[in-house]
Amino acid sequence: MCSAWVIAAVLCTRSAMASNPPTNGSSGKSTATVNADKTVTGKVLSSEDGAALPGVSVLVKGTTTGTNTDADGNFKMTVKDNNAVLVFSAVGFEKKEITVGNGTVFNVTLSVDQKTLNEVVVVGYGTQKKSQMTGAISQVTAKQITEMPLTNLGQALQGRAAGVDVSQSGSKPGAAPRILIRGRRSFNAGNDPLYVVDGIPLSAGYEDINPNDIQSIEVLKDATATAIYGARGANGVVLVTTKRGGNKGKTTVTIDTYAGTSKAYSKLELFSGEEFAEYVREAYRATGLYRDAAGNPVPTGVADAAADAKVAVLGGDPNVAAGIAAGRNTQYQDLILRTGLMQNHTIGIQGGNDRTSFYISGGFFQDKGITKLLDFTRNSLRANIDHQVNKRLKVGISSYLMYSIRNGENLNPYGNTLNANPLGAAYNADGSLIFEPTNDALLSNPLSEVVDGVNIDNTRKYRIFNSIYAEVKVIDGLTYRLNLGPDFTISRWGRFIGSETNARRRGDAQAFNENRFGFNFTMENIVNYNKNFGKHNLNVTAVQSIQKDNFERYRSEVQGIPAQAQSFHSLNSATSVLGVQSSLTEWTISSLMGRINYSFDDKYLLTATIRRDGSSRFGENTKYGNFPGFAVGWNISNEAFLKGVSWIDLLKLRAGWGQVGNQGVAPYQTQGLLARTTYAFGATGAFGFRPGTISNPNLRWESTATSNVGLDFSVLRGRVQGSLEFYQTNTKSLLLNDFLPGSVGFNFFSNNVGHTRNTGIEFGVTTVNVNSKSGFKWTTDFQFTRNREEIVELYNGKVDDLGNRWFIGYPLNTYFDFKKAGIWQTNEADLAKSYASEVGQIKVQDTNNDGKITADDRVLIGNDVPKWSGGLTNRFEFKGFDLSFFLFGRFGNTILSGFHRNQLQLAGRYQQIKVDYWTPNNPTNEFPRPKSNQEFPVYNSTLFYYDGTFIKLRNINFGYTFSSAIARKIGAESVRLYASIQQPKIWSSYLTKYNGVDPEAAITGSPTGTTEVNSGVTPSTTVTTFGLNVKF
Repeated sequence: MCSAWVIAAVLCTRSAMASNPPTNGSSGKSTATVNADKTVTGKVLSSEDGAALPGVSVLVKGTTTGTNTDADGNFKMTVKDNNAVLVFSAVGFEKKEITVGNGTVFNVTLSVDQKTLNEVVVVGYGTQKKSQMTGAISQVTAKQITEMPLTNLGQALQGRAAGVDVSQSGSKPGAAPRILIRGRRSFNAGNDPLYVVDGIPLSAGYEDINPNDIQSIEVLKDATATAIYGARGANGVVLVTTKRGGNKGKTTVTIDTYAGTSKAYSKLELFSGEEFAEYVREAYRATGLYRDAAGNPVPTGVADAAADAKVAVLGGDPNVAAGIAAGRNTQYQDLILRTGLMQNHTIGIQGGNDRTSFYISGGFFQDKGITKLLDFTRNSLRANIDHQVNKRLKVGISSYLMYSIRNGENLNPYGNTLNANPLGAAYNADGSLIFEPTNDALLSNPLSEVVDGVNIDNTRKYRIFNSIYAEVKVIDGLTYRLNLGPDFTISRWGRFIGSETNARRRGDAQAFNENRFGFNFTMENIVNYNKNFGKHNLNVTAVQSIQKDNFERYRSEVQGIPAQAQSFHSLNSATSVLGVQSSLTEWTISSLMGRINYSFDDKYLLTATIRRDGSSRFGENTKYGNFPGFAVGWNISNEAFLKGVSWIDLLKLRAGWGQVGNQGVAPYQTQGLLARTTYAFGATGAFGFRPGTISNPNLRWESTATSNVGLDFSVLRGRVQGSLEFYQTNTKSLLLNDFLPGSVGFNFFSNNVGHTRNTGIEFGVTTVNVNSKSGFKWTTDFQFTRNREEIVELYNGKVDDLGNRWFIGYPLNTYFDFKKAGIWQTNEADLAKSYASEVGQIKVQDTNNDGKITADDRVLIGNDVPKWSGGLTNRFEFKGFDLSFFLFGRFGNTILSGFHRNQLQLAGRYQQIKVDYWTPNNPTNEFPRPKSNQEFPVYNSTLFYYDGTFIKLRNINFGYTFSSAIARKIGAESVRLYASIQQPKIWSSYLTKYNGVDPEAAITGSPTGTTEVNSGVTPSTTVTTFGLNVKF
């Protein structure tokens, strides 16, 4: 019963509104006001065990006058008169009000707050008291969600739930972060968690959901908790509960609105016009081609007009020559970036009576990105209605309608600016764009890409997501519930590439139109029985579920659109058809599930779960899988030997084991598919079909087993509370491609081989640091996660796969490459030559010391799994003012810098990132000397890898809540104004020391991919917003 103290954490110090009869020393009558101060004293005790309560807030109602009880529960204070009302409040206890009257001594007993004791958590197919939870579950509350402006629920989880890794590259409007729970497990079956909204699994992305509609988010992390979702629970489950109505007979209206601006946090530093010219000269000096009119080499640091004229990229191009003469420095980044605009407005209406409750909301969100062509708009409407038909039957619906427009999902105008010659001119003298600023045949003006109507990437999406239920109370404790979840998704992706773009370079315009239709339907029959037998509590749940999915796609692609204004809306007017595609994908999963929760005297807890799934995705012989889960818990704090230890509120030990599956394979992957082929029919070409893949009817589920031990604690009357988790996850029967001999006619076939493991520690704690009688309050949340991801076995057991960079004992994405030992210096000319290199070029580590660089010298560079990550939130409150800031960091991971791969040619042709390159006058060890006869430096891959460690000040939020008296003047219950700055500061060596960008990169889900930041990433932003929360 002490679990109330775990949740509350000494958060309530404000006055209560309900009054209690006067007790112990106060008279039962009203008395005349006495206009003289009087001293009152007393002691506060707990109703549960009669123990003295330290730290209880004692306030005079309607004032800031007050004190706190001391270590023995005693208090002493001065009041103005006999009409003063004392308000006693403490975490985990119900507030009490006492009128002073003629009394001077008050011995007060506070009752345990049963509401907080019985606080429940959504666990899937029901709820459970926190004190009786046996699984590893993290919760994000509505208060945490509304602490800072959010665009999607993924942002609400970052750094706030231990074991949950939320990563996003850049700031492209409409993009959703990647969410991983306790690391990656699978190479080919996916690592994304299952999202369940109001009891219905999502078939499409979570980014469609309006975060202002969310009441709470629960993350099921261990197999004990996720086993109820069987085949879909291998990667964890995110349960989203939206807001419901009330039953107090009162309707409330809430308005949540904010608007602000976004600016690029940082940009890549590129060469200036003068620096670019010198860089090109050095590239030609290195190859002996930068010579004066007499044919003599021109030394480093010296410019020569005659030598420039011999270089096509410089004086050989009249436009560039004019730029050199004029000292031109065209920075296309600055010309294409802009100040973005962001706004979000939600109005919610809640109400109801004893039979019907409702929540209705409408939302509008818009993010106009920091470059043209990139923006996202979402319109949403939600209606959640619950109705008690009679004492046995309850029905309800949660319906969500969404319409969004996203521009530029597959575009990035910013990336086009990184190679443009800064010596060229972007505009003519009359202000018109110059399509080709230089003679380079491969590069047009980046600004031409953002001219209205020239380059269009537009996606319109419609979604209707429903959760419909009917619940019947059969007998006392026994209920039957029917859940229906139709989910409709319709989208149209249109793409137009005009003639005046770099892709077409004044050729015929191209366009395509792709239409997608999705329908997912879930039906669940749920029976629940709950019964108390003295000290025994039994809860039994049985579920029968079926989910079907239908997805259709149609695409037409053409060339030769006559008029740019037709865009992709008039494909029939094109001169040629480039292609027509269509597809139909269907799958079904059918399930049975049973769960038993048992507790004895709220001390000893037991959970047992079994689920049987059948999936159409798998072979005829292996369609079905069984997924059990088992957990026990011990509420140590409820034992008699701890009852006298007043500073321990809650101490609960948990342990569990469970097994879940992963069905994340293509629906037809187990079947032998036909592929279209061409052949000669006599002298005539013909089309036919041949076997394209080999079937494997024995392909079965990936199986993930998790062991978890957890400790929940709360001490010092809730001032310090949290949880500690230790876990190990083993995934076997991995879905991998077994390679075959070429003589078979097929390259590979899908098979179950391999084994991966994740081992980790999670720690989360909330503290109440200060809760003073003056009204000042300071609380802190801290989350720590350490996960070790490793491959245990592959095709042939414990044997590395160098080609795919898969190594036994290391994470799924490990970097294996040559290692830079420095730059060859002038005094090392002979040694460099012996290694087939030269002065100024990359010196590679000779790992085996055999005097030559071969593939055997490659080493393990690092991996993309952080050694640990954490989040820290601090909140301060004082007399209506509130201030919070949130820090998040990843530490010890390695990222691949696509900018140092693609924008570091050092060949003297294209603009690139500014680096400290080697010259005879600058014998650095950082980057090699430019050379005009290379596409990239030899062994340039040694320059790709960087420490991905970062700390971000993710958000600062400052607000003021007006007094109720002021709010009432405008007819409101509460009014809060706030200002927020998102991501005002990033600490990162990659960003500051190596001319990188925001190092946060979306962790790759590809089996052979890399976690990288590159030119496809829109720069991260700092967003400043001003908002208003009003409740009527």
